[in-house]
Amino acid sequence: MTSSPTRQSIAALLAEARERTIALIAPLGDELLNKVYSELLSPLAWDLGHIANFEELWLVQRVGGRAPLHGELGRFYDAIENPRKERGELPILRDEELRSYLDDVRARTLEVLETVDIGPDNPDPLLREGFVYEMLVAHELQHQETMLQLLQMLDVPYRPAEADPERFAPVPVGHDGGAVLLEARTYEIGAPDRGFAYDNERARHEVELAAFEIDRTPVANAAYIAYMEETGAEPPMYWERDGAGWVRTAMGIRVPVDPARPVVHVSHQEAEAFARWAGGRLPTESEWEAAAERLEGVGGAWEWTSSDFLAYPDFEAFPYKEYSEVFFGDAYKVLRGASWATHQHVARRSFRNWDLPQRRQIFAGIRLVNDPEGNPS
Repeated sequence: MTSSPTRQSIAALLAEARERTIALIAPLGDELLNKVYSELLSPLAWDLGHIANFEELWLVQRVGGRAPLHGELGRFYDAIENPRKERGELPILRDEELRSYLDDVRARTLEVLETVDIGPDNPDPLLREGFVYEMLVAHELQHQETMLQLLQMLDVPYRPAEADPERFAPVPVGHDGGAVLLEARTYEIGAPDRGFAYDNERARHEVELAAFEIDRTPVANAAYIAYMEETGAEPPMYWERDGAGWVRTAMGIRVPVDPARPVVHVSHQEAEAFARWAGGRLPTESEWEAAAERLEGVGGAWEWTSSDFLAYPDFEAFPYKEYSEVFFGDAYKVLRGASWATHQHVARRSFRNWDLPQRRQIFAGIRLVNDPEGNPS
């Protein structure tokens, strides 16, 4: 049974998340924090302000009943109302004012934390077992991964990566682990009732799956290079030719592409094309989750599935419909697993990531499914 969090454990999680955020931006000056690199990604200053404003909205205003520090500032940090391509032009906080806002909100958050009941018997589901605090920690950790997407685009060396490039690349696949055979039967999918999870991970439900084989390890760079050489396909994002080989240019640093690491920065369309070339297909998200405990290499890259991002049976939006419900439909494809940029506190078997199928800036890769002969899915 999942143990309930305490005020002390929540404060520690909040502190750890913030320390990681500050470490990410520590090598950067204000000019780089404010710079717009892509219309697909916010300037880092917007992400930082959004992290603080989201915390203020939920942990200070809604839980603590306190007024905001900067009046109507929150409307500029609304992720639904402000498309990424427009965020660099908004009158957001910057430089020292932004850093002060982060600190001031956190101080008020900790003051409010000392006054609330986060026990398992609290009738308010927002506070019960510290749900809203777990949500805010996860929110900050997830924005760190979004910030790392932008940091890949830097045209100057990112100093932590220069000092320790292994921290900023997918984990090696290791060896060819073959395939895992899953028998045809009923599987349980989704998050359990207890413990933190997002609304789109619930309700836990049963699915009937036909027998299938799924690769034990994700597709490695070596296999993707062979595919490009045979088909003339475009390389993944941040790859450049270097003589007869390939180099990765992310974070302003050129390093040889390691053939043993999972391929990353490919779109859903490119993943499907590779799967067809290789004689396989992408897994459904239910197949991926059913097999998850037996897979290796999970954590190098998010893995595209063939599934649209849809609501589970008996889905209920909580605590706000804009987190999941507004994205349901056939426009977004589900990714499963985690990437090297995903904090372990966020990664879990039931977690559902999603994005538009043409996106490549996300840390997305490929794992293949093969159907037993005579039993196509």
